[in-house]
Amino acid sequence: MGMSAGGANASGGGGRRRRGRKHGPVSEINVTPLVDVMLVLLIIFMVAAPMMTVGVPVDLPQTQASALNSETQPITISVNADGQIHLQETPVTADEITAKLQAISTTGYSERIFVRADSTSAYGIVADVMARIQGAGYKNIGLVTQQRQENR
Repeated sequence: MGMSAGGANASGGGGRRRRGRKHGPVSEINVTPLVDVMLVLLIIFMVAAPMMTVGVPVDLPQTQASALNSETQPITISVNADGQIHLQETPVTADEITAKLQAISTTGYSERIFVRADSTSAYGIVADVMARIQGAGYKNIGLVTQQRQENR
């Protein structure tokens, strides 16, 4: 009886000591998962950030603006509903755009270029045309829009 009581006291005391040790590390914050999550987020943002900035810089005419002041006649590139590209009134292919632009531009790379596209034309064709114009070095690219009719 004395031995079993002594044994119970020894294990009881040991249990208390172990429980006390167990609470020590739990009260400290484990930073490793936080660091792992932050590194994963950092990698995701490093990959995603360049994708967000890719695009063609375009200056869009405001739809409420009045008719544009045209001292020099701008070059107009049109894309119709079938995806055919016209430079002024001449049909051209996408590969010919930059060469023909350089041939007819009078003020060099500061030439004003308007891109007109049918509202039902494919977005990819319009984006490709604008990327080719911008890639050739022309800076003044504008999308032509029709003024919205307020009374409908």
